[in-house]
Amino acid sequence: MTQQFTTPKKDLNWAELGFQYRPTEFRFRALHRNGQWSDGELITDNMISVHEGAPALHYAQQCFEGLKAQTAPDGRVLLFRPELNAERMRQAAERLLMPQVPEALFIRGVEEAVRANYAWIPPHGSGAALYIRPMLIGVGENLGLKTAKEFEFRVFVSPVGPYYKSAGLAVISLAVSDLDRAAPAGTGNYKIGANYAGGLLATRLAQELGANEALFLDARERRYIDEAGSANIVVAMRDGSFVTPGSNAVLPSVTRRSIMTLAEQELGMKIEQRAIDLRKEIDQFEEVAACGTAAVISPVGKIYIDGQWHSFYGEGEQAGPVMQKLYNLLVGIQRGELEDKFGWTHEVKA
Repeated sequence: MTQQFTTPKKDLNWAELGFQYRPTEFRFRALHRNGQWSDGELITDNMISVHEGAPALHYAQQCFEGLKAQTAPDGRVLLFRPELNAERMRQAAERLLMPQVPEALFIRGVEEAVRANYAWIPPHGSGAALYIRPMLIGVGENLGLKTAKEFEFRVFVSPVGPYYKSAGLAVISLAVSDLDRAAPAGTGNYKIGANYAGGLLATRLAQELGANEALFLDARERRYIDEAGSANIVVAMRDGSFVTPGSNAVLPSVTRRSIMTLAEQELGMKIEQRAIDLRKEIDQFEEVAACGTAAVISPVGKIYIDGQWHSFYGEGEQAGPVMQKLYNLLVGIQRGELEDKFGWTHEVKA
């Protein structure tokens, strides 16, 4: 029998939380010095003191992850496929010449941060979750363009509500950006801060057009969908297939991979990962959604391209049937409401 947590929850209006930082008491930290990792420990200080020459500050030698902890109906605390987040951070660290965080250390850091901040995990049924941010940064004295001599792995958490505030599934809009997100052989498929900083202007310009997010096309031909500013893209086509961009410049989203599996195995759809020519194929889009840890599945109601809007949902509609079914399946598994046939959930024990 699973031992239950006994710490009382914080007195918060969980249903009204936004997606923003809220400080919690504990975070996990491990240091890499002289070629090896420390054991790691829980600390209470939410500030990081680094040398002014730290490569994380000057040369963007840093990467991060995002995942959530949720409360199941029976009180269990569940993570969703954390081993994939550990693997993605390993790949990013390798690309940026940083030491890999061993999967065991990654998972332990996440579990310890979640366990120590149990009071901040939103209760089941609140619509909120505990967002978990593992990060790896190059610290220590440095000036020239070279890898750091020391590194810090840290995991902090914060209770959050939906990324897009809306009743039910939030229907969002995207505007195609004139800016490039990532070069074909660049760092676009790694979860590193530099990729996101470069997209801030694109998002602002998209918002000035009335959209929620920017939508990036491939940098080589500016024809094929890459991804949105903070999420991957999936499309239900009129022919019944379910597709996602085959670009090697997009983040390998844990959420997207899971959605593709659900579309194929639970909805019986033909799935494809291929180049999607937006201008040629947009009229064949039945439903579109942005997806990711923060966005979950956010249906796209319209896309702005070449000076005009293309709409996919009628006025007042919340989501199409495919995205609604996939959302229900995904969050049902993540929250422990549905049977986890795939072994995706990971329990954090008291």
